[in-house]
Amino acid sequence: MTRSQPPMPPDPWGPPPPDPWGPPPLPTDPGRQPFVPADPWTGPSMGPVQPPPPRRRRRARWPWVVLTVGLAVVFAVGTWADVAGVRTRMEHLVARVDLALHPPADRDTVPTIEVTPPPGEVGDDDIVAALPDPSDEVELTPPPEASTPTPATPSVGPAAATDHARGTATPTPTATSRPERRPVRFRLAVADPKTRFISQVDNTMCAAAGLQMVLAMHDQVPLTAAFQRRLDGRLDEWESRKDAKAGGWGPSSMAEALAAYAVDGYEVRAYENRNQSLREAAAAMVRTGAPAILIAWRGAHTWVMTGFRADGDPTVFKDARITGINVFDPWYPTVSTIWGPSDPPGTLQDLSEIKRNFLQWERPEGSYPDRDGKYLVVIPTIPLKDQLGDER
Repeated sequence: MTRSQPPMPPDPWGPPPPDPWGPPPLPTDPGRQPFVPADPWTGPSMGPVQPPPPRRRRRARWPWVVLTVGLAVVFAVGTWADVAGVRTRMEHLVARVDLALHPPADRDTVPTIEVTPPPGEVGDDDIVAALPDPSDEVELTPPPEASTPTPATPSVGPAAATDHARGTATPTPTATSRPERRPVRFRLAVADPKTRFISQVDNTMCAAAGLQMVLAMHDQVPLTAAFQRRLDGRLDEWESRKDAKAGGWGPSSMAEALAAYAVDGYEVRAYENRNQSLREAAAAMVRTGAPAILIAWRGAHTWVMTGFRADGDPTVFKDARITGINVFDPWYPTVSTIWGPSDPPGTLQDLSEIKRNFLQWERPEGSYPDRDGKYLVVIPTIPLKDQLGDER
């Protein structure tokens, strides 16, 4: 029988100190994984083998490069072809920047003549839109060219001869009768749509194109795109802040440009009444045989007026009502996103089209006290035959 040994008494000094040559004590932090001592034969170990963290994939840059190049190509093509108005917007942006850097000169220019309506002038809304029956119309013709009278020896009787010798002969009065009032139509002989019309080369050159057509009707310039660009390039010579606060063409600079090409006598007039403005333009055309220029689209566009219809001769009846006008629209054949398509040259515009397009002056860049709310017309005052020249 084996005798059991008595239990060891407790050590009053605590547990024995750790063996300095043994393994380090295990950590007691429950939140950490247990530390496994390094194995001298297999290398260090951190316990269970953990997979390495995933490496961040480097994104490919070529899709962004392709997208950037594609957008640049689309923008370039869109600007060149004016897709969705890209080129137009870019040109407007460039024009604004240029205006900020080079504002128009603040110089004197052709004045605007304000015309008040005569008593009893018919209101624009009171004119009926129906055109007269063409069978009742009379074709107006310009007055015959004045000729220098040739002195002639009169054949007179004895009494008259005595009076003639004394210088006391009195002219025999001739009775003049007021012509019957009938509907009339008139078209300028020089306004041939086939030979005197040209479209504007650029969407900002309506004034230059309109001037070019007026000058061509005076046989002063050729109808070529090259000349239109050259004429538009001379705008700096006539541009004035008083005429166009935002820069560009205005009625006064147009009158100055005409004079620069030997077509004098055009006046800028502002009317409170649309019918009066058209009637006076029509009367001037009959007297001079030259076209008038209408400032359409609230001052943003140019129409060349080449004919009209009225309920009476505007050179005789001061209350004649204009029922239609013939125009050369340089915007043709382009279609405006705001004003719609333009008509072929010489098309008769009825009252509804006149009221839709020939509107009072109203510009967004500022006020024009002598023009705001009025109808602007550049009217000829000198006969066309006195200003004919060779195309140059």
